[in-house]
Amino acid sequence: MALDPQIEFVIGLVKKANAPEFWQLTPDQARSQYLLRVAKLAVKEPIFRTEDRRISGPGSHIPIRIYTPREIKPGEKLPVLLWFHGGGFVIGSLETHDSVCRMLANQADCIVVSADYRLAPEYKFPAAVEDCEAALKWVALHAVEFGADPQAIAIGGDSAGANLATVVAILARDAGHPKLAFQLLIYPCAAPEPETPSHYKFAEGYVLSRNTITWFFKHYQRSRADSNDFRFAPLAADDLANLPPALVLVAGYDPLRDEGVDYAKRLIEAGNRVRLVNYEGMIHGFILMGGAVDAAKRAVAESAQALREAFAGTRTVGKKDSAFAK
Repeated sequence: MALDPQIEFVIGLVKKANAPEFWQLTPDQARSQYLLRVAKLAVKEPIFRTEDRRISGPGSHIPIRIYTPREIKPGEKLPVLLWFHGGGFVIGSLETHDSVCRMLANQADCIVVSADYRLAPEYKFPAAVEDCEAALKWVALHAVEFGADPQAIAIGGDSAGANLATVVAILARDAGHPKLAFQLLIYPCAAPEPETPSHYKFAEGYVLSRNTITWFFKHYQRSRADSNDFRFAPLAADDLANLPPALVLVAGYDPLRDEGVDYAKRLIEAGNRVRLVNYEGMIHGFILMGGAVDAAKRAVAESAQALREAFAGTRTVGKKDSAFAK
């Protein structure tokens, strides 16, 4: 499929701006540029309530933002999605992904908790993993306090955030708690090295470049040995059985496309229920472009519908969803 015309327009804007790529900047400069870029293309929709808090983490307090889509009736509990933002483990924040969290909360009729884990290079691997695991434990323990159902917890993220989501899902499985209802994995970073065919086919010209990816890796890793740790690369995990159902979204012109497909296939081979969707005309990061790209809004709607169905399954024993492969 050809590149989507709206994506071609976005790529044209990026080229016209002639801004340096992230790998040519300091991490702080890249964070500022990322926020500005996202703000130009995002949809800022209203939501009933947001609340910023700080929770205890293994290294310091973890900022979180709680999105509540509507007034909660007395005695009612809403399902909850714990969200981890993308940004290569180096950039990204509560602000860069605020728009997506609002839309998911509203459309899935769930509470969204967005966790602002520690970033590299100030905090290298596995600091982000440890923060995200701590955030999941906090949500499971405190869900009732903010109107959420501790028996209906999903986990999700995009790019590096999707990596963290699936890693934390594995850790939760191994710990035996909490039982997760769903994984929402949007163009996940999953491979030990950026060496799949799509990494080379789309190395330049599609916003996320190979140089930027390797720059992210160098900042996040303590050493190359981290590539062998499944907490860095979920595809390195020996056992992917008994994990929550998953929706895996990939983009056709994304360097990460192949590893996202490979991870979805590994999940299916391990006996998990998985739906894999390729937005063929899209590029990495498109989910944040709802103000300019119609497919971004469709992807959010598809994600929200999958969440609603998964959460409904927590209330219906034995319910099966034919949209998921096994």
